[in-house]
Amino acid sequence: MSIEEIEVLKDRAEKFLKNAVQLIDQGVYDLAAFNIQQHVELYLKYKLFLLIGNYPKTHSIKKLLKGIGIATGKENEIISFMEENIDRISNLENAYIISRCIPSEFEKKEVENMLEVAEKIRKLVDGL
Repeated sequence: MSIEEIEVLKDRAEKFLKNAVQLIDQGVYDLAAFNIQQHVELYLKYKLFLLIGNYPKTHSIKKLLKGIGIATGKENEIISFMEENIDRISNLENAYIISRCIPSEFEKKEVENMLEVAEKIRKLVDGL
């Protein structure tokens, strides 16, 4: 994969985030949750590619975070972050499946929490 191709991941991540914020404002929480999950997943894959030249083919935020921890030698920092935010990270991971496959709804606060943890994840990985 070329650097131009990997920049597409970053660009799409940014578009998913922008779309999520718009959907929250419109009260469309299930699709907002999916967009937040996609933002985080693609951004983490982008960062992993920059670090190691590849990324795992997974939708798991936890696996991607662990991969970044290994790649940066900051495993303890990542594990600590995950332990502090495990419920929100799990909810974010579940949003991928739930919003695509299961007729379910999210509450506004749940999606706001997902957005908050997405911002924390980005700040964390950008700081490594």
